[in-house]
Amino acid sequence: MSNYFQPTSQPPADFPSMVEADPALPVVVVGAGPVGMGVALGLARRGIAVTILEAADQVSFGSRAICISRHSLEAAERLGFGRELEKIVLPWQGGRSFYRDQEVMAFRMPHSELDVRGPMVNVSQSEIEQVMVDAIADEPLITLHWSAGVAGYRQDPDGVSLEVHTATGLRHLRAAWVVAADGGRSAMRELSGLRMSGASYDGRYVIADIHWETDLPAERMVWFDAPSNPGSTIIMHRQPRDIWRIDYQLDAADDADYETQEDRIRERIARHLTWLGDERPWTLEWHGFYSARALALDNFVHGRVVFAGDAAHLVPIFGVRGLNSGLEDAEALSWQLAAVVNGAAGLQLLAAYSAERHDAWQQNIDNAGKSTLIMTPGTHGYRTTRDAVLALAVHRPEFGHLIDPRQSSATHVRRSPLTWGCRADARGILPGEPVEDRRVATTEGESSVHRVRGTGFGLYGFGVDPAALAVAAAELADKLPGESVRAISVGTSGPVRADVVFVPDVVFVPDSDGTVAASFGARNGEIFVVRPDGLLLCRVDDLAQVAQVSAGFGVAADGAVARPEEDATQTEDAARRERAWLGLSEALDAVDETDREGFLVRLAMLLGSQCTHLELQEAVASAAIAPGAVAETLTELSVDA
Repeated sequence: MSNYFQPTSQPPADFPSMVEADPALPVVVVGAGPVGMGVALGLARRGIAVTILEAADQVSFGSRAICISRHSLEAAERLGFGRELEKIVLPWQGGRSFYRDQEVMAFRMPHSELDVRGPMVNVSQSEIEQVMVDAIADEPLITLHWSAGVAGYRQDPDGVSLEVHTATGLRHLRAAWVVAADGGRSAMRELSGLRMSGASYDGRYVIADIHWETDLPAERMVWFDAPSNPGSTIIMHRQPRDIWRIDYQLDAADDADYETQEDRIRERIARHLTWLGDERPWTLEWHGFYSARALALDNFVHGRVVFAGDAAHLVPIFGVRGLNSGLEDAEALSWQLAAVVNGAAGLQLLAAYSAERHDAWQQNIDNAGKSTLIMTPGTHGYRTTRDAVLALAVHRPEFGHLIDPRQSSATHVRRSPLTWGCRADARGILPGEPVEDRRVATTEGESSVHRVRGTGFGLYGFGVDPAALAVAAAELADKLPGESVRAISVGTSGPVRADVVFVPDVVFVPDSDGTVAASFGARNGEIFVVRPDGLLLCRVDDLAQVAQVSAGFGVAADGAVARPEEDATQTEDAARRERAWLGLSEALDAVDETDREGFLVRLAMLLGSQCTHLELQEAVASAAIAPGAVAETLTELSVDA
């Protein structure tokens, strides 16, 4: 029997219109998806009342986004729904890809025994939303109105006036700030007359959830040119309670209306499950349709309306960056907008939010774009090279890394105007980079790098006088109303100056073996200031500089020391193969279609002329369909020569 999650309809909103004499609501959030509710929870934790308007009468139905990164689970804990969410998720660490029926790539995401959480979990978006709705019900500062869609709005320098459709008629609200988090088909974006720019990809996928009791493991499985559905790419993910997510690609010639009929979906899924050799019964629970897009607004802040999540940007699903990026938006915006609302920062801080999150979108599509070119190549050049990579990877596993899905990881803000510079010889975590959570022991028991910080700013002092560190934290907190600032003394076991009253507020991390300092790359006497969203704002050698942190919210900072954008874990050989794949794909698309074969032959001869005979022989044999015959021919040519 299926345990598929079924949302419950909520009573429609019934609230009076505001009149001119009413004080404006501090913040109205449009959209009760994960991003909108995340922003609301983050603002409420900072003492700000929030009203949420949701056009639907329930949370979303169907799995939609299912893969949640460890960084998103950290954000969920800080926003107040993480512990309940982690009770219902299914962890996983890696996956395998197949070309037809042969494995061509296996990956495992980084994980160590010191990590607080595994690298990735699966759970349906609808269940995430329900956990968040339950958390909001316990938060007195948040009011959630269902069946309340925005019909129009106008704004002035002091606020935003909203017209809202409800079951009992049109209502009017007035807000100081509006967060537009109403998804990829954003009504707020349309009402604003804004358009996103970027790229759309040709690939189309049917997505479906089935209930199926099977022994297959919880891992990402992909089949290219699957024998069960020749020419199609099929992706499978296990979810909790024996629910499986299956995505499969449609051919360019397929009729989408026909292919999305339930009988046709059942037919194609049944062929694949039968081919896998598991005849146990299954039921189709939900299905949808998807095409890859990489689009964004040029600016996420328009007056007093701030866009977040899919309303601001769209990324391809490959690498699972949509919801994970959206939760990053939510956590960043909640503390930055709160600082503006509470008077601790000016509008420049929201400009920084827009710059940071647009740059994060670019980081995501740089990676997701490569995955998309493998999963759904849209041109002759990329189709040809993708198929060549798959064929080579069967016997040459070194090409398998090109098939890597490049799973979501936390984005950085190294180019943010908020991020400080640091010494050129700094090692470890650089300003703007995410601080990894890891288990640490404190004088009060087991904890982790982020849990000792709480939900606000953290001052991590390495070998710094704890009393002075506490004073700096208290002074910074005075400048940031509504925000917590925690002092964490690393490398000491207790107060150095017991006469200072702030010392009891310090968290002590003894670090006798120096592993915590090593994980940060910290020098003795250095202070690391971590933002509420887990990113390093700055690292300084003088506590007096900490007082300047809040001042930096109104002016541009120095700019962080740049770290090379190349993947530091990628070898030069791997980078060379990637460049060859991308460059050859573009070249094939640029060549006249009547000269493609000639171009490839000329290219092979030019490259072959730079190889030894043995290297050429090995390369041709690896690339050939009948390698034995080709090798024999080359040997004969060598003898003749």
